[in-house]
Amino acid sequence: MKKIIIILFIISIIFIVSNKNEIMIPKDSIRFRILANSNSIEDQALKNKVKDEIINDVISKYEFNENSNSKEIIEKSIPDIESIVKKYDVNYTINFGKNYFPEKEYNGIKYPEGDYESLVITIDKGKGDNFWCVLYPPLCLVEDNKDYSNIEYKSIIKHIINKYIKHI
Repeated sequence: MKKIIIILFIISIIFIVSNKNEIMIPKDSIRFRILANSNSIEDQALKNKVKDEIINDVISKYEFNENSNSKEIIEKSIPDIESIVKKYDVNYTINFGKNYFPEKEYNGIKYPEGDYESLVITIDKGKGDNFWCVLYPPLCLVEDNKDYSNIEYKSIIKHIINKYIKHI
């Protein structure tokens, strides 16, 4: 009986870990998106400059710890965000509220299309590739340009399975 329970546990864990369609962005999240004017090298470079400045000079200063707190922070930071975009002398719009997002795939996970609470900056026509991340919970700050290739990841699930298999 003990072996059957362990085998069922292992199968369950494998199913959970291999389910790539699981949505990892919480429903109460707040997304952040910047739409470039076009896909020209110049427009994409501008989008990236704006993104970097907003994340480094505005967003990284705040601690997003709950949805309502995050909404207040974003609303208060819009003038700072506007001043960053204005200095590039381009037409733009900034919209904080419900905005449409097309289906996205990131790290093998599909995020469905829909209207999401978000801060969206559209540069000029907004017809180019875009940048997007999640402000709350603060996933925008998770990715950066550091080299993490030498990090060793260990699986707690594998550890538990190995522990129980040794005792059988």
